[in-house]
Amino acid sequence: MSEASYLAGRLLLAMPGMGDPRFHHAVIAMCLHDAQGALGIGIGHTRNDIGFHGLLEHLGIDRGKAPDCAVHHGGPVEPGRGFILHSQDWDSEETIKVGSLCSFSASVEILEAITAGEGPAQWLIALGYTGWGPGQLDGEMQRHGWFAAEGRQEILFHTRAQKRWTQTWKAEGIEPALLASTTGSA
Repeated sequence: MSEASYLAGRLLLAMPGMGDPRFHHAVIAMCLHDAQGALGIGIGHTRNDIGFHGLLEHLGIDRGKAPDCAVHHGGPVEPGRGFILHSQDWDSEETIKVGSLCSFSASVEILEAITAGEGPAQWLIALGYTGWGPGQLDGEMQRHGWFAAEGRQEILFHTRAQKRWTQTWKAEGIEPALLASTTGSA
């Protein structure tokens, strides 16, 4: 893995006091990070306006065997576009492997596989993504914006969205209640 891609497969946590209310307690599963920029899917908040069955209905896809579940707020960019983070037991030509954390797909093919009961064993869906231009994320990390935590499948697939921010900090050995909202400089 090149130096520029060290964030792919990690969970990015918004620091307290970041200053952008859109990312309060945000947890971002980092999918791509290179010299061209970065792309991550928000997994710390779910949407109240639509569930998975509603999304399938909107797309004209029969829900078949698919369970209804929450749809995550993936980020402010392209909020009408869907993305699936899933276990690596399913793939297609368009699937991107995200380190050992998960795979990332954004096709109708995976939705059809899920509804047929032939999709990945573990998955979550999000609308929208979070994106950064070249060097932008690295700059935000240096200014107390984000913390890069280890990507843990148990947090991604087995922790409720509302608890992922706190549980990820605790998995890193950090008590989030003790985090300062500002940093100093020397």
